[in-house]
Amino acid sequence: MAQKVIRELQRALGKRWVLHSPEDLLVYEFDATIDRAMPTVVVLPASAEQVAAAVKIARRYGLPITARGAGTGLSGGALACEGGLVLVTSRLKRILEIDPANRVAVVEPGVINLDVSKAAAPYGLHYAPDPSSQRVCTIGGNVAENAGGPHCLRYGATTNHVFGLEIVTAEGDILQMGGGVTDAPGYDLTGVFVGSEGTLGIVTKVILRLLPRPEAAVTLLALFADVSSASRAVSSIIEAGIVPAALEMIDKVTMQAVEEFLHAGYPPDAGAVLLIDVEGLKEDVEEQCATVRSICEKSAASEVRMGFAQEDRDRLWAGRKNALGALGRLAPSYYILDGVVPRTKLPAVLDEVYEICERYGFLVANVFHAGDGNLHPNLLFDESVPGATTRVLECGEEIMRVCVDAGGSITGEHGVGYEKRNYMAWIFSEEDLAVMAGLKLAFGAESGFNPRKVFPTSKGCGEVSSSMKAAIARVGPEAYV
Repeated sequence: MAQKVIRELQRALGKRWVLHSPEDLLVYEFDATIDRAMPTVVVLPASAEQVAAAVKIARRYGLPITARGAGTGLSGGALACEGGLVLVTSRLKRILEIDPANRVAVVEPGVINLDVSKAAAPYGLHYAPDPSSQRVCTIGGNVAENAGGPHCLRYGATTNHVFGLEIVTAEGDILQMGGGVTDAPGYDLTGVFVGSEGTLGIVTKVILRLLPRPEAAVTLLALFADVSSASRAVSSIIEAGIVPAALEMIDKVTMQAVEEFLHAGYPPDAGAVLLIDVEGLKEDVEEQCATVRSICEKSAASEVRMGFAQEDRDRLWAGRKNALGALGRLAPSYYILDGVVPRTKLPAVLDEVYEICERYGFLVANVFHAGDGNLHPNLLFDESVPGATTRVLECGEEIMRVCVDAGGSITGEHGVGYEKRNYMAWIFSEEDLAVMAGLKLAFGAESGFNPRKVFPTSKGCGEVSSSMKAAIARVGPEAYV
């Protein structure tokens, strides 16, 4: 069967764009997580029509389909957990339109996140969602995971900036959702699709919202003795009615790694720093900066630095944006978590995170979106040590359980994917999950798109989740449109 599928795909897409040799497939067996899964075949279509053709061929032969962007995902979303076809969108990389009058961009899914803002910059506009990997991550992956970033505190995540989509369905049909304006009539299918993690269909075009660049922007760096003091300052800032564009925390371990790598000006003796962006009209920015500075000083900040020039702001943010890469100086491997807790619970939860990691014997580096309570503990380890990967996963699960018990959630921006599918049962009942699984039936996807993602499974490859079984039992196996 494999050779028949490969020949059909080659006829539809061209021989060059169908990869099947073991050495080529190795490139696609992982994303930015620590899990691995080998695909059967990889295709790189150049149009929506080629995507549709590949989907039809794969479905005809019963191959599961996993869409993949740049492979920077952090929950195993791009892993071919049951083999099958990996459909890479990197050739769909055209910016089709920048409409400054309506503040809209129309792009293909392989467009790099930062390139949208670069294209919009001559018109005084930008695309707000800014994941730390924005120099390499793509819009299609951002849509799949509902990606966030430091500035989602004020501006919202990807779902707040997508007006419409073009997708390919499980039947290989090309379908339009939404449009160039907000509040389109009918069901909000665009909202349903954003964050669906590739389980409902494949994006081939995205209509994005653009925002004006702020008149003024200032970056503050507040130095604290420890993460508890910095956490209390975070709650005080929000309580004062100020919502900065970004409010990030970086702990001592992370700062030490960043300084050795970039010399960004982070103080080596501080226990934690807050990196705060204040944006808006010039007068408002001046007033808010003064208030934020005062709050930080009252919360025991030893120093508050202010960056007004773009060069100074870029240097401070370079440390934050490159923090994960810098951690390679401390250990050969890391496992990044993505949990959310109420802001007021940050000090207690972080204390537990440090205690758990110490008990397991792992160094942890915390760099995260403190303003919305989105934690990213990075567990540093060496995966070549026997048993280390198993232990780091156990440590991570214990930390995620602490987040849920604190009234939080298992993901803020990385998605559920393969990594956290079994944690869904901590938050949702079987009835809740069955309703969600019903969406896959409505889109005709069932287990054809991105299998073993999002929904809990208790056994190995190929098992249908109990929530999917319940959904099928409720509406019948043919009950989709």
